[in-house]
Amino acid sequence: MNTISMEIVHVDRFTSGLVGPGLGMLGPLRPGGYIETRTPPGCWSPMITPEFHGGHEVTVPVAIAGAEVGDAVVLYLEHVRAASEASSSGVDSAIDGRYYGDPFVAKRCASCGAESPESYIEGIGSDAVRCKHCGAPASPFRFKLGYTCLLDRENGVGLTVTEEVAARLAGDARNLHASPTHTKAHSILSYGAGSMPGIVTRVMPFMGNIGTTPSCEMPDSHNAGDFGAFLIDAPHQYGMSRETLWQHKTDGHMDCAQVREGAVLICPVKVPGAGVYMGDMHAMQGNGEVAGHATDVTADVRVRVELIKGLKLDGPILLPIVEDLPPLARPVTPAMREQAKGLATRFGAETKLEDNAPITFIGSGVNLNEATQNGLERAVAVTGLAIDEVRNRATICGSIEIGRLPGVVKVGFLCPTAILDRIGLGTVVRRQYGL
Repeated sequence: MNTISMEIVHVDRFTSGLVGPGLGMLGPLRPGGYIETRTPPGCWSPMITPEFHGGHEVTVPVAIAGAEVGDAVVLYLEHVRAASEASSSGVDSAIDGRYYGDPFVAKRCASCGAESPESYIEGIGSDAVRCKHCGAPASPFRFKLGYTCLLDRENGVGLTVTEEVAARLAGDARNLHASPTHTKAHSILSYGAGSMPGIVTRVMPFMGNIGTTPSCEMPDSHNAGDFGAFLIDAPHQYGMSRETLWQHKTDGHMDCAQVREGAVLICPVKVPGAGVYMGDMHAMQGNGEVAGHATDVTADVRVRVELIKGLKLDGPILLPIVEDLPPLARPVTPAMREQAKGLATRFGAETKLEDNAPITFIGSGVNLNEATQNGLERAVAVTGLAIDEVRNRATICGSIEIGRLPGVVKVGFLCPTAILDRIGLGTVVRRQYGL
């Protein structure tokens, strides 16, 4: 890491499935500067690559000059575009004997016993991933039901294809997936999955894993309260206690479809320099990622980074673009305010109208109930509002939405701007929503 801060940091190296303070950082980047990168496909491609100790392949983290533990960094997602021409995904099934404890983290060859063996691709299908030591099939995952989707990025349209077409695409997997030069993961297009052909969908790309470095080393896909629960008392080298997980994680793995171009993400700093990283781009996904995985693609990304001193967070805060906000959580319009004044006059209930703006807290946990409680508690800790007031606001001027199954939620509501100003977010929020 340089000692002189930079205006732009270009990242073209990746961490092979891990995040943590021991991996080193690029930069430092000057606050107000930009991180530019091309991220590799996440989820399925790293999942089928035995060398990886996590389910993603995220960028080497970037240090932010002046960022200290207890601060927050603001990530402005100015450019988030899919680069792949095709993607493949589906519901997974782990293969017994090819892992111990966790197929995302601790892969092994069932034939020769090699742990996290190097591998290569030979042929098409779930047996195409082969152990370099003995040549046996080595991927710990197969599809229960998988599909391949063509992507028209210019017009925002996707189309699922037949097995015959998927098999043909598998022969040019890395090129069609636009895998970056230094990516080490095998392309999941090599599986040639072809279920559910003929479905037309929309291309709406977003970042599934983006944020700041946790304060202990862990698999990148497990940097959240739900996937991270698999680390609790796990038999492999990344096993940890629940207390350790909750202390160190930063919930970068959110899979919230609203983390897309134009959104703003405010993230906790839990290590000196923050260590901003990103990956796991999806071509599209509804709320919930109920299949466990979505259409992972290569992404061209440019993020502007600012620093807020003294804003202590445990997890991310999201400011989606207006059209992605739930209807009740959208900013109050001037017309609505005038109508509210008329309503007050009609009933003799004149009162000062509250000035407020949208804010969304990410919560995570082993299930949706625990994640919701976590999001509510984070909102209380940051805003100082009583938990019952946060619950009321999320009900009448906000919403609680699924980010990912089994346990990531978005707790959004209209928060008084006086509170946003006090905690240092007033300017960021006003700028995001044109207030």
